[in-house]
This record gives sequence, structure tokens and C-alpha cells, in this order.
Amino acid sequence: MSEDTGKFPAQGRRPASTEQIAACRKLLDEAIARIDADSAMIFAGWESEIARPVFRAGAENLACYLAARQHDLTGLQSSLSVLGLSSLGRAESRLRPSLAAVSATLDGLSGLPAAWPDPAALDAGLAQITSDQNRFFGDYPGAHNTRIMVTMPQQGATDPDFVDRLVEAGASCFRINCAHDGPDVWAAMISNIRASAARAERTCPVVMDIAGPKCRIESISPSKTRRLYRGDRFQLLRKPASKHAALPSITITFPEIVAKLQPGLQVWIDDGKIGARVVELVEDGAILEVTVVADKGKKLKLEKGINFPAVDLEIEHLTATDRENLPFVAANADIVGCSFVQRPQDIRGLMAALKQHRGEQPPQPLLLKIETGLAVRNLPRLIVQAGSHHPVAVMIARGDLAMEVGTERLSEAQEEILWLCEAAHIPVVWATQVLETLLKTGAPSRAEVTDAAMGQRAECIMLNKGPYIAETIRFLAGILRRMDRHQFKKTARLSALTSWRGAQPF
Repeated sequence: MSEDTGKFPAQGRRPASTEQIAACRKLLDEAIARIDADSAMIFAGWESEIARPVFRAGAENLACYLAARQHDLTGLQSSLSVLGLSSLGRAESRLRPSLAAVSATLDGLSGLPAAWPDPAALDAGLAQITSDQNRFFGDYPGAHNTRIMVTMPQQGATDPDFVDRLVEAGASCFRINCAHDGPDVWAAMISNIRASAARAERTCPVVMDIAGPKCRIESISPSKTRRLYRGDRFQLLRKPASKHAALPSITITFPEIVAKLQPGLQVWIDDGKIGARVVELVEDGAILEVTVVADKGKKLKLEKGINFPAVDLEIEHLTATDRENLPFVAANADIVGCSFVQRPQDIRGLMAALKQHRGEQPPQPLLLKIETGLAVRNLPRLIVQAGSHHPVAVMIARGDLAMEVGTERLSEAQEEILWLCEAAHIPVVWATQVLETLLKTGAPSRAEVTDAAMGQRAECIMLNKGPYIAETIRFLAGILRRMDRHQFKKTARLSALTSWRGAQPF
């Protein structure tokens, strides 16, 4: 570009046709006008809620992104690509500045004065994500960017050397599941984590995950049931059946859900290991027929989760147990994990409850676990509600989410959540069954290695408990080091390839 005129030189290349440039400019101008108008309306509904100035830019970009993705932009993408311009396919964190940059380039191609946006405007969103990544998921010395969260087993309360091994292997933050153990065990875990981090001169935040209203099997009758196979039937009842019932039966922790069942509805038990369909309503519940189960069958077990994907569960978000745990969580957690959050009012209730116990201390960062279809649909509102008052991040809780949105749609849903959170300038955790076979048996499957590599696009990957946890952390850290050389979010990094270094010429 000429420094004197601000125009592209006319010589030395074959210019795009005037018609191509004009057609592309028309599509772009129409898209920008739609996006600006729609995003202004979206943001206007949020603006009064935003109490954290640092969140405003992310909320504005999220509104812009939502406005843009209401429309099919593939025609504009094709037109831009023909001219060798950005197709906007990696503009999640900076949509409006990216549109402005493309617009300026079209001006230059047309021979008009061109004014590109400040490069800082293009980088600000990712800089905010990186800052919050450190706040939520700790630091890590070395090359890889994606952090590793570890769900702390009970051993972490009694064995400081065990925690040291996890930190040395590459764990950068720790999750305590408040559905298990209690304050004495949690306090011991936190003490060991902080001592270990101090010895390693590291920052390792503690996430305390409030259990929330997960629906589980509460009783089984008879207590020793046989295995269920495809075609077998059992009852889901509001209260335990008599001893002489013809079919096995279960009750659940939220019996009010039973009244919402209708014939044909699908139900999933134990993270999808048993799938059943409602075939008949009875006086005190429903009869279900098993439609999905392994050939060797599966037993019903107490405390296993049960999902109702076609039913929006209007359940109080904080259970009585959650409220009992909140004083400890408010006093000790670096991050508060919010399980089964579904509606903005769930966020408001949690924030109010935490504030009662925090006093004048700053609000704790919130990690929103997205694990129902309703939470996915409400995700922009959940992010804005939480981020307006607290630092916020999102966990893609793929176990329950798969049951809720359908396993076949999980891949699409997790991609969309990654994009949406990048647009909102907030970090993401990739969770559930990552390297699960390696954790439990000591040998990974090839498919789960690829899954872990895909998770590198998130800011953090969560590992569950298992006897091979230290080995799994090291293995995952190696995958992340390699993948971080080649990929950041949706952008390929063109680092030097080493697989063919020194290869003989053809």
C-alpha cells in the first residue's frame, strides 16, 4: 500500500474485477447493517445489569456474535474468499473489528482511502480470556497453554505426597466435588493443595463444585434386582412400591418430575448406560421399557443419575444440602462450580446466597456447568447474568449434556459452546470422561487420545478420579504440549513441522 495515498498500487498484480469487489462490498454492507441493528437491540436488554466494567466488552462482542449468527453468512464467506480476504471463520472474539478490517481492505482494493482498526481491538478479547484462564485454572511453567484440572480423590486429604505428585505431573487446578465427603475432608484437601502449590512455587486454584439438583435414583424395589435387558420393563414411581409389585421399581430424588412424564418420552440412567421409553402411565407413576443397554445387560443402582431430556425441570437450583455447604464454600473456595445451572434466576439465587456469607470480600469467580438442554438454550443469558457481577467461566459437562441434547448432537453442541464463550471473552473447561480408560486401566484408547487433543482448544481440560491419575496427567500434558504448537482455538499455528524433517527428496 502506498504511504502517500493509502491506496493499493495499480501495478505488479492482476486486480480483482470491479464487479467482484462491488458485489462483495454490497453483501458486507448489508450484513454489517443487520448485525449492528440486531446487536444493539440484544445489548440494550443486558446493559443495565452489567456492574463489572471489564465484562462490558465481552458482552458487546457476544451481542454482535449472536446477531451475526442468526443469519447464514456462507454467501458472504465465499465472496470474501474469492478476493483472498478473511472469511470471518475465526472472528469469534473480535467480530465487529474483523468486519471493520475487511471493510477497510475492500476500500483499499477499490482505490479508496482505507482505515484499519487498531490491532489492539483485534487482540483484546483473547487477552481477556488468557487473563481469566490464569485466574480460574492457575499457571503452568513451560510451553503448553491449556491447563489441567483434577478432581481430587479422598486420598488428597490424607496424603500430601500424593498431591505433590499431581502438581509435579502437571495439574494446575483442583476440583472438590461437594456431592461427596464433608467440610473436614475438604479442609484437609485444600490445605494440602495450597501447601503443595507453595512448595512448587505455583498457583493452583481450588474449585468447589456445588452439587446442585442432580436427579438420582433414591430407592429400588426389590433391593436386589436382576439385570435389565432390551425389552424389559420397570416402574418409575412417586413413592416406593409394595413388596409384591409385579415389576421392579425405582423412585427418584425429585418425585415431582414423575407427574410430567408422557408416553413416548425417553429417559436415560447412569450416564446413558440404560435408556428407556415411557410406555404407560399408571396411578402412581409410569412404566418404562428398556430400549438401550449393553448386550450383557445392566443393573439399576442407587445414587445413579437419571436424565429426562424432553422435560424442562423447574426445580429449585440450590438444594438443602447445597445451602448447608455454602458457608464453607464461600469462605474457602477460589472458584465456585455451579452444577445444573439452567436459568438466570438460578444464577441470581446463588449470587445472593454467596453474598450472605462473603460480607465485604470480593465476589468469587463462578464456573457454570452446562449439562442440560435448557442451559444450552439459555447460555448467553447465563453468561451475562453471571459475568455482569462475577468473573465467569463455563464447563462443558459432556456426560449429562450428552444425555440431555442427544449423543449424536453432542459434538455440535460442544463446538457451539466453545465459539459462544470465545465471543463472550470467557474461558472454557472441556470435561467428562477425558482419557477415562487410561485413568482406570493404565492404557488409553486411540479414540480418547483424539478426544483429548480436541479438548486443547478449551482453556482447561478436566480429569476425573482414577488409580492412574498421575500417569494420566503426564500423558495429557504431553498431548497438550504438542497440540499447542499447532492450534489455538480455531486457528492453525504454522509452526515448523518435524515429522518429515530430514526426509529424502523425491
